Amino acid sequence: MAGVRPSHSGMMRVLGFVLLIGVALSIIGGLHYYFYLRLVRDLALSREWRLGTTTILVVLALSLPLAMILGRVLSSPWRELVSWPAFLWMGAMFLLFVLLVAGDFVRAAGTLTARLLYDQDLSDPSRRAFFARLLAGSALAGTLGLSGIAVGAALRTPRVRRVRVALSRLPQALDGFRLVQLTDLHVGETVGLRFVNEVVRQTNALHPDLVVITGDLVDGSAEELKDTVAPLGALVARHGVYFVTGNHEYYSGVGAWLAHLPTLGIRVLRNERVVIGDRADSFELAGVDDSSAARQTMTPGHGADVERAMAGVDPGREVVLLAHQPKEVHAAARHGVGLMLSGHTHGGQIWPFGYLVALTQPYMEGLHLHQSKTWIYVSRGTGYWGPPMRLCEPAEITHVTLTCDGPSEVDAEPNDA
Repeated sequence: MAGVRPSHSGMMRVLGFVLLIGVALSIIGGLHYYFYLRLVRDLALSREWRLGTTTILVVLALSLPLAMILGRVLSSPWRELVSWPAFLWMGAMFLLFVLLVAGDFVRAAGTLTARLLYDQDLSDPSRRAFFARLLAGSALAGTLGLSGIAVGAALRTPRVRRVRVALSRLPQALDGFRLVQLTDLHVGETVGLRFVNEVVRQTNALHPDLVVITGDLVDGSAEELKDTVAPLGALVARHGVYFVTGNHEYYSGVGAWLAHLPTLGIRVLRNERVVIGDRADSFELAGVDDSSAARQTMTPGHGADVERAMAGVDPGREVVLLAHQPKEVHAAARHGVGLMLSGHTHGGQIWPFGYLVALTQPYMEGLHLHQSKTWIYVSRGTGYWGPPMRLCEPAEITHVTLTCDGPSEVDAEPNDA
């Protein structure tokens, strides 16, 4: 009997995975080679220091792919023991790269200035080594300091950020409606049970009328994390708790999660909407799948479809849309959505990474009026992904108050619950 040929979609998944791994390894290797150039070669170190520093860089480079592999096969707590140092280095690696590149600009500017204004030649090897050591030492010290600040910010209790949004079609009886948005908790390798418990405590302390979770709740399977997310079943809101998928749910066995969340009292919205309120005193809450789901060959039928979610809606009724990625705001505006709530960006999480994220999303964080008709609020996220670090972009639990009139605004300074 002839062997069964692999399906085209299966082969494409394998090729895509191999390509992704290849790109990731190339980036990691390239960054660490750059570190070698700036922290070893340029410093004219002794043989012993060169060997020791090079060995450290090789170990650090290998720690990232090894942690990703072992994180899939090890069980807790061994997985956390492997993940924490690797993810810490991931964040520090980004900061070190930024500071070393800044140092390159300083060195180039200094060389140019010395030649043009002072007619000095900085090509002397000892002078070159001195400046290289000064810049490398500054970059290392800056990385250590900024990493410490960023870790402290990530591990702090999320702040409550208060947002007021005026919606012209909101019934007068619902003026002052309190909605709490949680997003991007990324429960998994370094975000655990204690964090989830604290988020639930803070959320319930706000006495919300409605709780919404706008995706990237987990990084791991339902079987593995069901006990860690169990406290979410204690969320209390008069009109319930609702959820839409993020891209990370599709890396974590989305089918099992869609089956498990309702057991915690969390209603999943998949390109559909529900009525929030009583009879005439109500508004429509719509939710769509994550935008990336349409590209997932293992989950046919998934993907953001704002048109389907809004089909048949009365133009006179107010609509609040849940969509993980801010780029769905274009479709939301076309279909008359009053307010869209999103996450995904983390506000960049570690400055200045947000400048790269901004290349793929129309809004990074905060409240915006899109095309003068649809409000969009983008949360900086309640947890974090990857490095347990946040720099200049603190985590938040978003407290949204819906009103019939008045200004739409965000508190100037986030408040603690």
